[in-house]
Amino acid sequence: MFEEQATKVKLTSVVIVAGMSAMLAAVVTDHWAVLSPRVERLNATCEAAHFGLWRLCKKSIFMVEEDPQGKGCGPITLPGAKNCSYFKHFTSGEEAEVFEVKTQKEYNISAAAIAIFSLFFMILGTLCVIFSFGKGRDYLLRPAGMFFAFAGLCIIISVEVMRQSVKRMIDSDETIWIEYYYSWSFTCACASFTLLILSGVALLLISMPHMPRNPWETCMDAEPDTLD
Repeated sequence: MFEEQATKVKLTSVVIVAGMSAMLAAVVTDHWAVLSPRVERLNATCEAAHFGLWRLCKKSIFMVEEDPQGKGCGPITLPGAKNCSYFKHFTSGEEAEVFEVKTQKEYNISAAAIAIFSLFFMILGTLCVIFSFGKGRDYLLRPAGMFFAFAGLCIIISVEVMRQSVKRMIDSDETIWIEYYYSWSFTCACASFTLLILSGVALLLISMPHMPRNPWETCMDAEPDTLD
């Protein structure tokens, strides 16, 4: 690998590390979306919730005054007793009861599985970048760029699946939730998509062969074909 090329790869690696950190934060945390029920009366306890790919956390909040942002329970930052439980993603033959209504289990399983694929591609891309610094191994930058681009695409698909899950749940007549918003884990997932896509494209561009500065002059300097 040329020195100039190695410098570009190192700079791109900084973006890759930022994207990987954002993805890991999104996958392991449970602040993708915050759900709020209607507050029937003040000076009483209501139950808000926030969730991620793996678990749901409910929080009992004592409402003294109405939320200025709306009519729901919260904000979630208010003090209260908290209880978290993991989703039964892979429990066959059972219908898990989450959010006090029938959960969109297929959405949750799909989002979690796609996120795992994203982590897998990210690991492969990282290994390719590390090994590309060896002598004569700069060709590994191309698969590395593709792996990071695939990781970004997978995480944004996971984001969309979760978004559709929340929308379908809110629109259901059986649900008690009336308000929702996406929280910082959701933002981390979107940021990781942007950073990983950019770093993947950058690695592909870095690995491309350099074109001559004056291609027309290079063609003119070529020796003509001779006829026997």
